[in-house]
Amino acid sequence: QSTEQNHAKTTMSSDDRATEELINALDEWNPTLPEEVVAHYLARAGFSSSDQAASRLVALAAQKFLADVSNDAAQYAKLRVSKTRGAKKQAAAAADLCLTMEDLSSALGEYGVGVEKPAYFADTSK
Repeated sequence: QSTEQNHAKTTMSSDDRATEELINALDEWNPTLPEEVVAHYLARAGFSSSDQAASRLVALAAQKFLADVSNDAAQYAKLRVSKTRGAKKQAAAAADLCLTMEDLSSALGEYGVGVEKPAYFADTSK
């Protein structure tokens, strides 16, 4: 058991080192989302902390989420364009790709976020 305990201590210390490296990297990282915006939404959620690393970690997670949703929405848009246009025109269409609310709704749906248009939303496509 002492070998298992030593291995657990070694694993924990490497995890601790990785955590420390992440926190140090956060100090040098320039977030895409302004810190004031992150602080505002953290306060609205009832979170308060004087630790800047905590808010930067939330900003990093939010940036990752936004990047994933944007990428997924772009994939839905490419799929939609490929269905409506031929294969030859698809390459040209990729340059002028236009994301729609349907693309964004589909992408957000993958993450459990439901998006519905309000009754007063003006939509000329239907």
